[in-house]
Amino acid sequence: MSNTEEFRAFVAVHGDEATSREVRDDLGMESLGDGDVLIRVSWSSVNYKDGLASTFNGKVARQKTHVPGIDLAGTVVQAPDDAPACEVGAEVIVHGYDLGVAHHGGFSEYARVPSHWIVPLPHGLSAREAMAIGTAGFTAALSVQTLEDRGLRPGDGPVLVTGASGGVGSIAVDILAGLGYEVVASTGKADGADWLKELGASGVISREETSDASRPLNRERWAGAVDCVGGSTLSYVLSSLRYGASVAASGNTGGASLNTTVFPFILRGASLLGIDSVQCPIEVRRALWQRLATDMRPRHLEVLATGEVTLDELPTALDAVLAGRLKGRTVVRVR
Repeated sequence: MSNTEEFRAFVAVHGDEATSREVRDDLGMESLGDGDVLIRVSWSSVNYKDGLASTFNGKVARQKTHVPGIDLAGTVVQAPDDAPACEVGAEVIVHGYDLGVAHHGGFSEYARVPSHWIVPLPHGLSAREAMAIGTAGFTAALSVQTLEDRGLRPGDGPVLVTGASGGVGSIAVDILAGLGYEVVASTGKADGADWLKELGASGVISREETSDASRPLNRERWAGAVDCVGGSTLSYVLSSLRYGASVAASGNTGGASLNTTVFPFILRGASLLGIDSVQCPIEVRRALWQRLATDMRPRHLEVLATGEVTLDELPTALDAVLAGRLKGRTVVRVR
């Protein structure tokens, strides 16, 4: 590729008082930033963090002129000879690290990244399917794997998923049900129950039922939990875990503060497991994507991918994800 070649990208420009957003068709290869692998991007997805990165008060983007998109799938067009899993023509996935935050991201026809960020597209997944899973699905899978590492098994009892209508939550419901777990989904969307049961939830409860943190200990209910909300919801989950159970926590849409006591930990042996998909080691990342193409593959990808947008349609989708109006996953058709 020539450094003079231009391409399209969705760009957010963060000024002193506001952020402007537009699709530009005049970006050059020299603008892509550091990295030794050049990727022709075909698909990305809409994540809550992308919404934050494209708004003035989001406090996520660390570049004044910025291409959001914290995940992407595409084809390698340039790579060094000694870069593992990065042969020219290979289909790859990239997400996490600084992508879409301090490094131009997936809302662009081309991306340049370090070779140690690259995940080979697993056999059995298309690029579009990989982005229907995306960062949200990877976070869901990492949550489930972490719970399993702490001993959770099918048959132990109901597993709660909070924020179940969102990207992480909905895929967690699908993965857990596919592995044989009894899943109870919590959602604030009144019309989401039938959809969540289609994904495999055996029961659906309201968000209000899982946000009462007034008691330090509630009745023991959950053999495990995937919490995508934080705040008072996470406080409730901790107070209602069964003895020795764990919650895998990855979200803060319900608030960053956690008001709890020591009682769930010292009286019930509960564990709070933090889930970070950003700095997850590449070896763990690549191995988990293999599971996402096999035993952890969501069974309802077309049901989960409730929306598809182009670069030009991104502003509406990004505003919707911040307002909590998106259900499931929205993929971005870059080309």
